[in-house]
Amino acid sequence: MTKRALITGITGQDGSYLAELLLDKGYEVHGIIRRCSTFNTSRIDHLYQDPHDPDARLFLHYGDLTDASRLVTLLDKVCPQEVYHLAAQSHVRVSFDEPEYTGDTTGVGTTRLLEAIRMIGLDTRFYQASSSEMFGATPPPQSEITPFYPRSPYGAAKVYGYWMTRNYREGHGLFAVNGILFNHESPRRGETFVTRKLARAAARIKLGMEKHVYMGNLDAVRDWGYAPEYVEGMWRMLQHDEPDDYVLATGTAYTVRDFAEHCFGRVGLDWRDHVKFDKTYLRPTEVDSLVGDASKVSDLLGWKAETLMPRLAEIMVDAEIWACGASGRPAR
Repeated sequence: MTKRALITGITGQDGSYLAELLLDKGYEVHGIIRRCSTFNTSRIDHLYQDPHDPDARLFLHYGDLTDASRLVTLLDKVCPQEVYHLAAQSHVRVSFDEPEYTGDTTGVGTTRLLEAIRMIGLDTRFYQASSSEMFGATPPPQSEITPFYPRSPYGAAKVYGYWMTRNYREGHGLFAVNGILFNHESPRRGETFVTRKLARAAARIKLGMEKHVYMGNLDAVRDWGYAPEYVEGMWRMLQHDEPDDYVLATGTAYTVRDFAEHCFGRVGLDWRDHVKFDKTYLRPTEVDSLVGDASKVSDLLGWKAETLMPRLAEIMVDAEIWACGASGRPAR
């Protein structure tokens, strides 16, 4: 029988790559999207199939993490064997401006989904997109046993979602796992996220479309991987015999400054001539260093990150050069 999966956040970076992966594996894929007056499906438009086509395997449904009754209705209708919960207010800096909304969607939204599964007695496997931001101020390397110390409303909301996932696993017997993913990027990353912002700026400055880009903390250390590889790790977690929690990371450390240097170096420019400081982009509480230890997932599931930051920067800048040169618009 064809496996059926439901993805929240299917229109995001990870959701689009995961949808591709699952369709390639023969799944029937259902995604939840928010109602909007304009189309917001650009990352998955290339996957679209007319739902009237008898061979269609991708279906989209309107829904929202703040609407518990709708989640119950959708889960009961779709009856997925696997649920990948990726939707969230995912911008860390914005979470300081919208802490209540971030908590309601990123944190309590996870509970609504878990409770909907429990209420209807759905036999499914549940993936929760946890985050390295949960570790916050705890020094690296960070693994599955590292204490959480979130330094943002986003990180705190993710900690809540993490523990609710474990509670439903331990208290209600759900097959529920937490994927604690460290930073993972791609040309599909949102334009306001630091990696895409730098890659896009390097391309546009090289092409004479801009002169400068404004950034905040250049000293922050992050563990950057490639998003398509990380969604493979998500899938592997739900194929394992027993539910558990796993860190996905490269185990390498680079600063934002390093990323800027690689992006601008790719197009033959010196980043110091074009990157300007703007305190607006600083967080009220900074996270100095996030570097993951992914030995558990490597040992148990055979997953390992292959693409490291220098190559990632090249991939992202090349995509921006092609897109900006071809159409003057950012890469998709």
